[in-house]
Amino acid sequence: MSEMSDQDSSASDRLSGSHTDGEMEGEGERDEKGGEGAAPSFSSFSSSLRAVIRIKQKYQAMKKRRLELSVGLGGAGGPTGAPVRTSPKIFTFDGLTPSTFPSSSCSFPQRKKKRKKRRVMFPTGGGRRAPPKQEHSRAKYCLYLLCAIVFLQVYNAIENLDDHVLRYDLEGLEKTLRREVFGQQGAVEGLLAHLKDYLSTYVHNKPLVLSLHGPSGVGKSHLGRLLAGHFRSVVGEALVLQYYVLHHCPLEGEAWQCARALSVIVSQAVARAEEEEKIPLFIFDEAEHMHREILDALRDLVVSKRSNEYLNAVYLFLSNLGHAHITKHLLHNSSSISMAITASGRHSNLVKELTPILRNTLEKLHPLWTEADILPLGLLEKGHVMECFLDEMTREGFYPDHTNIERLAGEIEYYPAVGGREYARTGCKKVVAKVNLL
Repeated sequence: MSEMSDQDSSASDRLSGSHTDGEMEGEGERDEKGGEGAAPSFSSFSSSLRAVIRIKQKYQAMKKRRLELSVGLGGAGGPTGAPVRTSPKIFTFDGLTPSTFPSSSCSFPQRKKKRKKRRVMFPTGGGRRAPPKQEHSRAKYCLYLLCAIVFLQVYNAIENLDDHVLRYDLEGLEKTLRREVFGQQGAVEGLLAHLKDYLSTYVHNKPLVLSLHGPSGVGKSHLGRLLAGHFRSVVGEALVLQYYVLHHCPLEGEAWQCARALSVIVSQAVARAEEEEKIPLFIFDEAEHMHREILDALRDLVVSKRSNEYLNAVYLFLSNLGHAHITKHLLHNSSSISMAITASGRHSNLVKELTPILRNTLEKLHPLWTEADILPLGLLEKGHVMECFLDEMTREGFYPDHTNIERLAGEIEYYPAVGGREYARTGCKKVVAKVNLL
């Protein structure tokens, strides 16, 4: 239908156009007939006028035709049977209402309003400048370097600690003392703890001074011999001194000369130890027989501030000073001590209770003892004496008969039993003599 309507409109346009052209041509002919004698300029003007009139008529005809077409589409005054012209429908949003949309599609996402950025106001005449570049401080790199240096120093220090401990073979010394010393496990642990702390480094602010005290026969001299033999094997013969007072300086009149000779020996040893970066060991047995001049000379060496080599040394004093306090304490408190307490626990209690008493007694004798760490050695029980007999018999090549060992141990004098324990009066002092009689 739309195609037919378009064809009708084009045909009518052609008819009207031809009719109009014919009229204009007739008028033109008449003008030409009437004005043959007119000037040429008038003819050119009339042709232009005719063209304008023709365009105007054509426009009016087209306007009239469109008006008739719009009236015919309404159907009010159109003739019956006339073709109805339709034009394509154009979609507009004018006739739409919210009710025409389904409920699911009526909610359109709203666009977020863009927040206007505030305009940055710069000072007049300054213009917009870029932020200044932050310069990295060189101190940060220096700090990193310092941390690396400190880490390396700490690492080297730890390595040096291990090297010092390995140099003195303290693990081997511990095994030897636990195997060779009987009944003094607590004292041995305390001694090894002091040695490990001191020998783990080479820089010290004072020498290590240890003082072992105990009754006769509890193993003081034997412990000193074991320490001397071990240190001779690790630091050398020249850096270990075993000084027996009754052997090296028996006469009191020669005490001054003995003191001077001892100072020279110690000074030479510490100077050589400084060159070899080792720590010497000085053992003084039977310290209860030392003359005052020797004690004064040793105190000057211990508290000496002359040079650093005197600070790197170990002094070990063995004596029976204060043995009466140790014996009295053990005999009076053995009944209250439980059998379940280990040897180290008993020794820790012994050190805790006896150290103040022994220090008070020793400081009255000489001020040297104020510089020493005191380690008391307790009395030996009958079982410890039997271990001494077994070790000595095995060393001498005798068959370790348990019956024979009990018989020999029974010949030793003991204190009255206290709390199920029998303490020997002379310890293991007479063991060697009795084994030699077999």
